[in-house]
This record gives sequence, structure tokens and C-alpha cells, in this order.
Amino acid sequence: MVKRNLTIPFEFVCFTENPSDINPNITIRNLPLQYGVTGWWYKPMFFNPDIGLDGTVLFMDLDVVIFRNIDNLFTYSPNTFCIIRDFNRFVVKGYDKFNSSIFRLTPGMHSHVYNDFMKDTKSVISRYHGDQDWIKKCITKDFTFWPDEWIQSYKWEMRGKPAFDKMPRGQRDFAENGDPVIKEDTAIAVFHGDPNPHNCKDKWVLDNWQ
Repeated sequence: MVKRNLTIPFEFVCFTENPSDINPNITIRNLPLQYGVTGWWYKPMFFNPDIGLDGTVLFMDLDVVIFRNIDNLFTYSPNTFCIIRDFNRFVVKGYDKFNSSIFRLTPGMHSHVYNDFMKDTKSVISRYHGDQDWIKKCITKDFTFWPDEWIQSYKWEMRGKPAFDKMPRGQRDFAENGDPVIKEDTAIAVFHGDPNPHNCKDKWVLDNWQ
């Protein structure tokens, strides 16, 4: 999806503890396994000034569908930390929390997010619901939100809040297949929570994912 929708030269890097069956054109970096850290709590690691990446770093969760050109994610507000305004903006006007599904930084930027997390990892994890709440607590200035229209919640903003079927949590799809409402400037659909792209049966998702 990135290759189809990005004209700027790039290197795709995947941090993982399981490199099997990954496209050989993708650079693999070992995930720096840390006792007590799981899932989204690895995201503060990207603020490590010694992470070993150069240039502009655009982080993306795996549960996204990219369907239009994303060059502007690299050129927008240069030298500024950029992140999604949390999708509760859908119901709360002026909502200013973070959603960390997609963010951009340069190595060394806001390094206190990483340093303070590593100083007291157990306490941070126990006091904050997730990584994006911790990042928001640490970064109160020198950041900007992506324009809301560029990156949209698939289930809330593009499909409307869905009714789920009776499948177990983590596998739930929309009760009925349907088409998303796509704004002119939207390039990425984020699948936060259920359903994940690989569970969703909407034809639009099947045509654009992978």
C-alpha cells in the first residue's frame, strides 16, 4: 500500500520479534524486547534518540488501509511532531487527545517520552491506559495534528458506528457489508479496535488492503 501511494523515496522498516514471512524488500529490525512491555507500549521506543533510524520517520500501525497518495505526510509542517487527533473528535467537538496509529518525527525529537518511560516503565503502564495517553502527557507543545480529513476512522467516520455480529472480540466485523463515505482529502482509513482489515468483508476494504 505504501509503495502504491508514495512517490517520495523511502525505506520501509519493520520492528518485530518474528521476522518470518515478511516481504524481503522490507528492512527488519529486532524489536527491543523489554520485560513487562507488550503491544502498544512499545511505541515510546520510537522516541529513543539511539533507535538507529535517519531522516523523517513515519510510524504506522498495521491495521490501516492506504488508498491515496500520502506524500503530504512527509511534507506537512516540516520538523514538527505530527499525530492524529483522536477519533473521539467524531462525537466531541474540539477533542484534543492523541491517537498514535500514525505519527511522524525525526530521531531525537521529544526524547523525554522514551527516557521518562524507561526510568519507571511499570509505573507508567499502570497509571496510563495506553501509549497515546502517555505521549500526550509528555508532549504539550511543539506538535501539530494531521488535518482530520487526511486520516479517518473507518468504523466511525467512514462507515458510521457499526453494529457488530456475535463473533468473539478481536474478530468482529460489521453486521452488514457496506461502502465507506470517503472525503476528497482522505488517504488513510484506520481500523482502531474492531474490525481489523483482515476481518472486514466490505468490498472496498478487500480491494484496497495489502
